[in-house]
Amino acid sequence: MTQGFAIVPAVDVLEGRAVRLLQGDYERVTLDAGDPLALIRKLAAAGPPCVHVVALGAARDGGVPVDLARDAVAAAAPVPVQLGGGVRTIADAEALAAAGVARVLLGTAAFGPLPLRNFVAVLGERLAVAIDVAGGMVRTAGWRESAHVTTAEALERCTSAGVAHVVCTAIDRDGTASGPDLELLREVRSLFAGTVFAAGGIRDVADVEAVRATGVDGVVVGRAHLEGTLEL
Repeated sequence: MTQGFAIVPAVDVLEGRAVRLLQGDYERVTLDAGDPLALIRKLAAAGPPCVHVVALGAARDGGVPVDLARDAVAAAAPVPVQLGGGVRTIADAEALAAAGVARVLLGTAAFGPLPLRNFVAVLGERLAVAIDVAGGMVRTAGWRESAHVTTAEALERCTSAGVAHVVCTAIDRDGTASGPDLELLREVRSLFAGTVFAAGGIRDVADVEAVRATGVDGVVVGRAHLEGTLEL
């Protein structure tokens, strides 16, 4: 789905609107970009390697967003869609894949009771795991709960299960335009041999270059593309 270093635009959807939250706080919407499908079409027209879509309400509350997935895939075509939010079971993941999602992003369920390797067995390369980090610990359920595992433990779990792709978000940087957490990214790169995408705090080309220097494979950008500080 990607070749070389990738810059991937993100669309976060909450209550039918494309929004940006500050540090994942559902009570602090810092940007409202309106119709998410219109935004997905606009971003896809720039020809990114994929469009990253997160159903924020589903991530928090569960309930796989199949309708959003179908609509997002149609809006982005022929650009592939990476989508997460609400996946709690194998059936949820399969439903998103059947809706045309090119890569299913697994967050909460990656650290739940179901073995992660079961998701890998079903989805293979079409699976990515969200490593959302605050204070050195992984958070789940829309970042409201602790998974009670460290970043290193989460990456070991991914490696043991055969996960090929992770998206690592520095929660305290997300939506702040305060710059990426390079120390976190270096740690992730040193511990995980697969594909690593970085998210959180990316502002401009200088930040992208700093992230690239850590050895990760790409960045996911939200606020920067909406505010025009980083062209796709």
